[in-house]
Amino acid sequence: LELVQKGHRLVADDRVELYQHDELTLVGEAPEILNNLIEIRGIGIVDVMTLFGAGAILDTKQVDLLVHLENWTPDKQYDRLGRAVETTEVMGVSIPKMRIPVKTGRNVSIILEVAAMNFRAKKMGFDATKTFTERLEQLIAENSEQ
Repeated sequence: LELVQKGHRLVADDRVELYQHDELTLVGEAPEILNNLIEIRGIGIVDVMTLFGAGAILDTKQVDLLVHLENWTPDKQYDRLGRAVETTEVMGVSIPKMRIPVKTGRNVSIILEVAAMNFRAKKMGFDATKTFTERLEQLIAENSEQ
């Protein structure tokens, strides 16, 4: 809901139907019975198009990234630099996958926005992890010369 309020468009809530558009492309859409609807605990079923307008929904969307939200476990090691590149195969199509730990107090909508923007930036050739690594290696080299 917060993502819709920020101007993002809803394709599906809770359940997404996937189909293979071509050999390398998956597309997602809502099941017809759930089209434009989201469930908000304590409020019930909400029609996003009625409340937010036609610009708040999208019938279908290509699936470029799979995000797995998992409960934060204090003793588990998480990728802090963004180096781990994981993929999962869905209907024979390899999809990049991110595992994001969540816990009370983390703003999941902002984290998802940043994950999507950073994923897009990497596809465009901008990799903050690579930049950081290069800067760190340069600093280490400079300090070892002294």
